[in-house]
Amino acid sequence: MRVTFLSDIPCAFFVNGLHAGQVDGFERQMELSPMDGAFCEGKAEGFAPVRFRFNEALLFAPPEGIEVYLTESGAAVRLRGFTRADASLRIVWRQHFAGCLLTLCVQGNVTLLLEGARGTVQHVLPFGFANCRVSAAGSCILLEGEDAFALLTKEGGMPVLSRGRVVQKGERVTADVPLSDALSRTLRCTYENGTLTACRVLSARTPDETDIALALFESVLEGLDPAPFLAPALINKAGLLREFLGGYTAAVPLPGQRVGLVFPVRERVFEVRPFCVTLEDGKVANIRPA
Repeated sequence: MRVTFLSDIPCAFFVNGLHAGQVDGFERQMELSPMDGAFCEGKAEGFAPVRFRFNEALLFAPPEGIEVYLTESGAAVRLRGFTRADASLRIVWRQHFAGCLLTLCVQGNVTLLLEGARGTVQHVLPFGFANCRVSAAGSCILLEGEDAFALLTKEGGMPVLSRGRVVQKGERVTADVPLSDALSRTLRCTYENGTLTACRVLSARTPDETDIALALFESVLEGLDPAPFLAPALINKAGLLREFLGGYTAAVPLPGQRVGLVFPVRERVFEVRPFCVTLEDGKVANIRPA
């Protein structure tokens, strides 16, 4: 099976104890059989190793911190579960806020504890929240980390967790959110009580013909207007694209001018389904499953 390995943090990658190279945002590919149960290990400086066996169990039920993407030619495995090598406990702050007791601590991961009328809720946050600030945001609680923010309900839910920079806070929270998409778009998003109420594009790169299909699928996913990427024959069907394409969570480029739509199958397992497009004068005139 052709297996692609990715990692959220650059790390040295080992298979059965042998160094296989560096794994980061770029793919590391190799041939592995699930029947062999190869022992895989990712080691990043300052973090505890991420270890797992590449076997059939991993493809059906990966452990926490590992995501599996099933593709037409094999599988992709994403390493996400990195914890700091220093496991000592550090309480960053503890605050009474909106009738709740909030505790932010670091012990391998950044953890937020909310103690309220309904008990205690725990959230593991990205490392950029290690020194986050807290303030009121309507009926929610706003957490501002390093180039990221989150909205927390008083019951412990987290309806928003995003990269970005908050530019206005209070009853309404407005943030500039950068997307890792084909056009490097930055959105200005407004939230009220944890719900997205407005969104517009602040900046974007001008697409070329190789970006059009991916930009279209990403626009539909983000709830943005896909019309600029559609040929006249499809303009009147722009509002139907989300229903037609289904509940995908990401779009990725594939060989042969195709786009893969990522669909959740079960917890931490995804399927990448290829789609083809036909272009007319640099716009998408037809979409079909590959």
